[in-house]
Amino acid sequence: MELRGNFANVDLDALVDNRVVRTWLYFGMFWLMLTPSVGVLISSTFNYPDYLGSGNLEFTFGRLRPVHVNGVIFGAFSTLFIGLCYYLVPRLSGVRVIWSEWSVLLAWIWNIATFAGLVGLLLGDSDGLEAGELPLYAKVAFFIVVAVATAQFLITISRRLEPAIYVALWYLIATFVWTTMNFVLGSFILPYTISGINSAAFHGLYLHYIVGLWLTPAGYVIIYYFLPVSARNPLYAHKLSLVGFWSLALFYPFVGIHHYLYSPIADWAETLAVVTSMLLIIPVWTVLVNFLGTMMGKWHEFGRNLPAKFLIMGSLMYLVGCFQGSTEALRQLQQPTHFTDFVISHSHLTVFGTFVVWAMGGLIYTWPRLFGRELWSFKLGNWSFWLITVGIATMGLVLTAGGLQQGYQWMNGVEWLDSLVWVKPYWLARTLSGISMDIGMSLLVVNLMLTALTSPAAEARRVRGPVGAPIPSPAGGLER
Repeated sequence: MELRGNFANVDLDALVDNRVVRTWLYFGMFWLMLTPSVGVLISSTFNYPDYLGSGNLEFTFGRLRPVHVNGVIFGAFSTLFIGLCYYLVPRLSGVRVIWSEWSVLLAWIWNIATFAGLVGLLLGDSDGLEAGELPLYAKVAFFIVVAVATAQFLITISRRLEPAIYVALWYLIATFVWTTMNFVLGSFILPYTISGINSAAFHGLYLHYIVGLWLTPAGYVIIYYFLPVSARNPLYAHKLSLVGFWSLALFYPFVGIHHYLYSPIADWAETLAVVTSMLLIIPVWTVLVNFLGTMMGKWHEFGRNLPAKFLIMGSLMYLVGCFQGSTEALRQLQQPTHFTDFVISHSHLTVFGTFVVWAMGGLIYTWPRLFGRELWSFKLGNWSFWLITVGIATMGLVLTAGGLQQGYQWMNGVEWLDSLVWVKPYWLARTLSGISMDIGMSLLVVNLMLTALTSPAAEARRVRGPVGAPIPSPAGGLER
């Protein structure tokens, strides 16, 4: 597609520092294969409690779970996301990312800190706050990397060629600014200066800022960029995307306390969390309308468009997961769902089924272009897609069903220990679905590695066709 305005005659490919993007994505693929697999190890212990041994504290649930959670959030997703930002920011701004020579070093700092932090968790060095368990030395490194990357992207975007800012950059700016501030709260203030019920309240906020002000807008950055370019279609409605942006910014900061209903926290704070949780339906529906609308007229190409398949599948999981999240915040519905596997279903459908899947969609689009060749095997990529899709859909279904059964049994007076007998089949199905997902991700990484290792054709050509497409004009071609 022809570029217009100040982007005319600009070689967008030349603006991207491929070495930086590859470095981040290599690390991201490593974590993508490793950290979700820890979840299968944990899930298996529910049916076979002693198979990891009973004498090793490092392999107990209390240490493996934070490795899984933090590894998926800060390893698999965040590493891929930051790498994709180094790809899309110069293409949407029309200028190179500043201080690019620092970016590879930042990747090494981030991933060494991730590795050290996860090892520290195995050894019992934990702050004990969900999604904030990592030791201080890892958190300090994360804060430094995010702060520097924030400066890089903000200054680069300020030098953009066109005054209009595409919505993906709106979300990118918000993501990095919000998270830099949230790291100050979760890393340096919350564990050391706040105690008692206030600690619980602020931890609920911090945890949801990781989910709602890091993972969520970061996921929007990915899909708002890669869905239009992979579908070769303009964004359905730019104004609608701004409704989603401002409603997310307005409502999400208050939802964290909905995990503490019926607690000593002030009733007004709990009610505010319930109301804003329901109001999150607004940004969810606006973005989904935008994503599905962007595919209009292109559904006939959908079967051969692997990045778009991951992005749309993640959008459907987002719809289901966010419906769960909003409804379980209601007091009456929280009674049969709180402390059950229903909540675990919600977290997997959103964190993995949506955001990690969107990151994989961006990865599949970007990786072949970094090497100037086609994806090694579309068929293998399609197998990856279906193994991951069937796995996460099955996991969400069985955890939802098992969780509701748990909750209603407890409400009817069934002893907790007796209730475990009835949910063991659900746990086994959950483990098998996790294995399906892990196999799918492993096949995807193998496919991408073979893409990188395969010798390019004698006549080099741009990667086009059903797996991806040239970039539409950020000066107006993506908006409506």
